[in-house]
Amino acid sequence: MVIKDYYSISEAAKILDKNPETLRRWDNEGRLKAVREPISNYRVYKKEQLEIFPEYKSYFDKLDEGNYVEALKEFQVLELFAGAGGLAIGMEKAGLKCKALNEIDKWACKTLRTNRPNWNVIEEDIKNIDFSSYRGEVDVVTGGFPCQAFSYAGKKLGLEDARGTLFYEFARAVQETQPKICIGENVRGLLSHDGGKTLEGMMSILDEIGYRVVLPVKVLKAINYNVPQKRERLILVAVRKDIGIDYLYPKPFSEIYTLKDALKKGSLYDRKVPKSKGASYPEHKKKVLDLVPPKGYWRDLPLNIQKEYMQKSFYLGGGKTGMARRIGWDEPCLTLTCSPAQKQTERCHPDETRPFTVREYARIQTFPDEWKFEGSISQQYKQIGNAVPVNLAKEIGYSIISFLNKTLEVKKQDSKKNISIAI
Repeated sequence: MVIKDYYSISEAAKILDKNPETLRRWDNEGRLKAVREPISNYRVYKKEQLEIFPEYKSYFDKLDEGNYVEALKEFQVLELFAGAGGLAIGMEKAGLKCKALNEIDKWACKTLRTNRPNWNVIEEDIKNIDFSSYRGEVDVVTGGFPCQAFSYAGKKLGLEDARGTLFYEFARAVQETQPKICIGENVRGLLSHDGGKTLEGMMSILDEIGYRVVLPVKVLKAINYNVPQKRERLILVAVRKDIGIDYLYPKPFSEIYTLKDALKKGSLYDRKVPKSKGASYPEHKKKVLDLVPPKGYWRDLPLNIQKEYMQKSFYLGGGKTGMARRIGWDEPCLTLTCSPAQKQTERCHPDETRPFTVREYARIQTFPDEWKFEGSISQQYKQIGNAVPVNLAKEIGYSIISFLNKTLEVKKQDSKKNISIAI
């Protein structure tokens, strides 16, 4: 939960550590009156009403303790579909070690090698790699596998039925290496893809190869993990069945960072964003976006320009709030895409009528300023837009280390028990 202006009765009860019925009784008695939320008209509590309770401060203080934990030993990661390294950098920052990374894109591989010459980057189609040599060598397998649809065969989708898909290759790598835990990363849409059957099939496959999926499968919002961007990623976690330890997803932070935090000196970065090259809008688009105010979008244009710019989309349903969108300094950026100037997902700079530059893109994804991207400008945008935000990856990394530390502690306790029994 994050700090907000209004809280539902269930949220307020959680913060104050009370039963919702207690809050309803207080409401009836006039001790703590609920109010009507301006937009939804639901009965809620204002932040100011709850701030007077000591439980409010202690709840959010505890929330912001973060997920930091020190690894009890050097844990090793095998990363698949590594891209430009967003997930790998985050894991590294958390304290995990990259045993090897696989990526097929030559420019992304060059980016990885330029920044981390010591990393073992395997530039190859994953279908051609035998991962058996890493069995017993890695504690974690991670990968943002592209979501390819596969048919749901009968009551249970087996590993063989998924051949030809990249999830099959992810599962095969897990089966061949037998890590304690594996982490799959994907888009939120995977939850509902094919009525949920695609995800159900993936879970079935992981079960078949000896891994239990941690339920419920969660979608993590990057803005809750020190990322100034409204990006959501589905995180699929599975633990080897012989390990009786529960994995816990990383706790969110209450503070929300904005575009100003990303591009200017402040608590997120200690200097202003470095200058770099970037894309530009064609002249006809620039003339339109010149008319859009910060935090505005196509509906803020004159009606005749709305119709001309949106064409058939003007008459369709939905808000389409990403079109002709100018981001404001005091809000997180909308989800970055692989191409910053495409019509459906404009992300215009607050003050200047242009897309964000490469380094601005990287900041919004929380890459370090020293991380260099190889290839053409379009290749660099693609690498950054496809990445897992580094700060989100770091918090996931801490949660993995916490899990792995527990496996060591349990193993140590079991060893002591066995010794005492033998004596």
